[in-house]
Amino acid sequence: MFEKSPKSYTDLLGKTNRIVEGTLIKGDIVSQADFRLDGELVGNFSSKGKIVIGPAASVIGDIICKSADIEGKFDGKIEVKEMLNVKSKASIHGEVICGKLSVEPGADFSASCFMRPVIKNTKTNDGEQGGQ
Repeated sequence: MFEKSPKSYTDLLGKTNRIVEGTLIKGDIVSQADFRLDGELVGNFSSKGKIVIGPAASVIGDIICKSADIEGKFDGKIEVKEMLNVKSKASIHGEVICGKLSVEPGADFSASCFMRPVIKNTKTNDGEQGGQ
């Protein structure tokens, strides 16, 4: 009568997982929802949502996500499908691939950067033969 059905990952978007300051994780994190990291991660991170790396946080590894705000330290490769915000106290070393990039003055941005345009899905009619 009062059964709770498991929530799909779309229901989880907008809710944030959090790793607090003073916590060290060695390994990979895979999350469907948004994520805030204020501790340390030595490993890879993957999410369909947003990651926020707080001012006391550090990440050594690779990140793949939808969007990101970085205020702490990051060393590795980061691939952001949409917007990467680099705050003034951030330190980024490695490789960056993103759709849009915002870097505040004062940030340590010592990375190679490749910008990929955000591609919106458009419907096409496969039955049409253009140009003939």
